[in-house]
Amino acid sequence: MESGKAVIRARPWAVACFLLPALVLLGALVIYPIGYSIQRSLFDASGDTFVGLDNFQEIFSNDSIRHALRNNLIWIVVAPTVATGLGLIFAVLTERIRWATAFKLVVFMPMAISMLAAGIIFRLVYEQDPDRGVANAMLTTVHDTFSGTSTWPDAQPRPDGPLTVQDDGSYLLEQPVTAGTPVLLPLVAVPQPELSDAEPAATAATDPGQVTGTVWMDFTRGGAGAEGVIDPEEKALSGITVEAVRDGEVVAAAKTGDDGTFSLPAEADGAQLRLASDSFTAPYNGAEWLGPDLITPAIIGAYVWMWSGFAMVLIAAGLASVPRETLEAARVDGANEWQVFRRITVPLLGPVLGVVLVTLMINVLKIFDLVYIIAPSSSQADANVLALQLYLSSFGTGADQGVGSAIAVLLLLLVVPVMIVNLRRLRRENKR
Repeated sequence: MESGKAVIRARPWAVACFLLPALVLLGALVIYPIGYSIQRSLFDASGDTFVGLDNFQEIFSNDSIRHALRNNLIWIVVAPTVATGLGLIFAVLTERIRWATAFKLVVFMPMAISMLAAGIIFRLVYEQDPDRGVANAMLTTVHDTFSGTSTWPDAQPRPDGPLTVQDDGSYLLEQPVTAGTPVLLPLVAVPQPELSDAEPAATAATDPGQVTGTVWMDFTRGGAGAEGVIDPEEKALSGITVEAVRDGEVVAAAKTGDDGTFSLPAEADGAQLRLASDSFTAPYNGAEWLGPDLITPAIIGAYVWMWSGFAMVLIAAGLASVPRETLEAARVDGANEWQVFRRITVPLLGPVLGVVLVTLMINVLKIFDLVYIIAPSSSQADANVLALQLYLSSFGTGADQGVGSAIAVLLLLLVVPVMIVNLRRLRRENKR
């Protein structure tokens, strides 16, 4: 160390020559932009009038910017914590499997994808239509496995027909039915593709001891059919629950067969018929990931998908340096695996976890690409963050680069404390 200081004192010009290119680049790419941003934040949109701290006052009085700041706080708390936690879990678990290298490669692979490409990928993943969006395809599969789906979600009563829509979504025939007289219950609005496998509708048999009837799609392509009459080309609506209701109570129920007919026992005589609402409820299409309520968690999920591999690699490198004899000694003393992990592994990995956490905190403060690409225009205000607001304020409609520069300065002020904490931690590590 002393010899190095001696060289600096003896040949300061040589040191200056080596440092000059780096200092020039540092000044041009870092110092000057920071200084100009601070200066520009003190002027109005035109850059001609000095306004002092008015632009900073605008930041905390503008609802959009305050919402962006609130979202940034959510990002700082949630995204680094979840990504670091997943990275820790992956790093510890991969120590116990033979195909650890392949697993790490798969988890780390998203880091090779740009934020723009990842945003496009997750914009498709979060599509509302389950036929296109992977997330909702998985949700609807699980939901339909346990809850089932409605039979004919699009079917509706004919506007001038005998059925009326009830508040609970069921369709009611208000005229009491009589045993031995077949009942016709026409429905419309079922798309033709849904009827491709349906059988032709049939007229129910007459049975004096039963209430019979038919539920069918009362529409013939080309308009050749007659209303309220079962025409030869019209299709049956099978699997619909028909209930006989008397004084608000269901006295009998049956499901329509493949030909659309149903049969109820004599108890249904004189009752009203109701087509149960569960036959017509709209299908479950999953969550509205790109809606205002879930857009921020959805984008954080995309970020975690990308950066948990980064956390895993760094933590795995730190885990490789953990003394194995310490872990074995704890096991010999009777500690179980959870106690070894919580009381020994995690404390020894504390410095590495700190590096990962701080790095990701700095990274999420600058998050822009994912939010801009994934959030649709209808939800962009709900997903807004400071970096995106900086862009919108500086270059969007009604651009005001004074406010944009003030947001840039605010971002710098938010990053500085995190950097100071990181530098202090590094100095403590170097002194050990």
